[in-house]
Formats: sequence, structure tokens, C-alpha cells
Amino acid sequence: MAIGITLIIVAVLVLAIWWVIEIKRMKHKLFAFFLIALILFTYLGFSHVVKKNSIDIGTPSGMFDASKLYFSWLGSLFGNFKSITANAVRMDWSGGNETKS
Repeated sequence: MAIGITLIIVAVLVLAIWWVIEIKRMKHKLFAFFLIALILFTYLGFSHVVKKNSIDIGTPSGMFDASKLYFSWLGSLFGNFKSITANAVRMDWSGGNETKS
């Protein structure tokens, strides 16, 4: 009986250690995924702004103009997210199934 309980305790400890190690790996994987997504978003957004405005990024003035336009576009994007979030907060999310009296 004591050997069975000891084996169960050892198995639980091994599983707990394995779980902690996997959590750490998952954090690193999520961070790597976040960085890759951020790099892709930046690249695709910058290339979209440059193509849409026909800017020559081969010159320093063109690169400066492209950077200004990109950060302006990025600011308006976050402004749009802010207004969407504010409108979502103000909405009535009760479900509308209530009867009016």
C-alpha cells in the first residue's frame, strides 16, 4: 500500500514539473509568435502606405516622407480602434429579450 502511494506522489510531482516546463515553453512560443506578427504587420503596413502614395524610398527625403505617412496611418488606425472600442462599450449588450411594460 505504501509503495502505491509513493508511486502516485512521484508521478504527480513528475507531472507537475513537466507542466511547469511546458508553461515556460509556451510563454516563449507566444512571445515569438507575437514578435513575428508585429514584424509582419509593420512590413505589410509600411509597404501598403508606400505603394498607395507612390513614394520612392530610395532617397532620404522619400524615406522620411514614407515614415511620416506610415506613423500617421498607424495613429489613425489606433484612433479607429479606440472609437470602435468606445462604441462597443456604450452598446446595450443585455440581449434584447426583455419584455417592455
